[in-house]
Amino acid sequence: MEVRVKILFTSICHTDLSSWKGENEAQRAYPRILGHEAAGIVESVGEGVEDMKIGDHVIPFFQGECGTCICCRSQKTNLCQKFGVNPLKSVMVNDGKTRFSTMDGNPIFHFLNTSTFSQYTVLDSACVVKIDTKAPLEKMSLLSCGVSTGVGAAWNVANLQPGSSVAIFGLGAVGLAVAEGARVRGASKIIGVDINPSKFFKGKAVGITEFINPKDLDVPVHEKIGAITVGGVDYSFECVGNLEVLREAFLSTHTGWGLTVLLGIHPSPMLLPLHPMELFNGRQIVGSIFGGFKGKTQLPKLAEQCMCGTLNLDEFITHELPFHNINEAFQLLIEGKSLRCLLHL
Repeated sequence: MEVRVKILFTSICHTDLSSWKGENEAQRAYPRILGHEAAGIVESVGEGVEDMKIGDHVIPFFQGECGTCICCRSQKTNLCQKFGVNPLKSVMVNDGKTRFSTMDGNPIFHFLNTSTFSQYTVLDSACVVKIDTKAPLEKMSLLSCGVSTGVGAAWNVANLQPGSSVAIFGLGAVGLAVAEGARVRGASKIIGVDINPSKFFKGKAVGITEFINPKDLDVPVHEKIGAITVGGVDYSFECVGNLEVLREAFLSTHTGWGLTVLLGIHPSPMLLPLHPMELFNGRQIVGSIFGGFKGKTQLPKLAEQCMCGTLNLDEFITHELPFHNINEAFQLLIEGKSLRCLLHL
């Protein structure tokens, strides 16, 4: 069951950048069409697809939902045994082949179930969902990854409670989406941590109340956070993919109940910088994929919340370019000048 989608808008995040630079496992299969954050229109549907038709507005997503496996039937996880994200996966589930090829017939491999850096892409129907045609596709593309990942980490994974204190390490699109989710949930204190001071202005727009630049401190970040929160925050979110930052995020939470949510993409085979006995102090650490959202069943509701103004997506699109300027978009991300550069196909 497959769907061919005409991609209208796509953007670049650090996962694409990391793969482009050959820093993670995805580099093993090339040539490969990258891209996984996008929105478009259904161009055709394959046999067995009943929930979409030609002309539907859709969002592709990398963490699939078949709806029938033991994980999809569970309310405890958004993983899927059949269509879950796998950086090493480079072909379609149905026949183990690709849907892209060069002019002379050689295969071009898939990426994260999506491959959106293409005018047309083919996806398993478990990795694409129909949304309201009134929803602006250019903004809805953000729900394919960054915004869903950050907001969902606050809502679904941490289950952040009103009045809570929060520290966010790394103020890229995912980190700022965490802040947006925390703001909506009524967090009383949202601390943003980043070495790029230009991120602070954008952070204020999504609810960050205090900022820390580690370069300006003469003590570790967790000590500073402990001092301004009387013992640490209730929740911390690591959005960088750096083990030293992860440890600071862990230690910045309050003993007894602090929860750290790991969101950054870490190079393998690095290990957690924790001693097992440190967990006996009551702090917890948990990973999050796609913000805990089940794409098929929950993304349409999230799109509705964005349409009615519960979430503000305007702050996340900092640049727009035609797709043929994709190298410029990569450079903007490398230089820390963009959150999301929206590419128009």
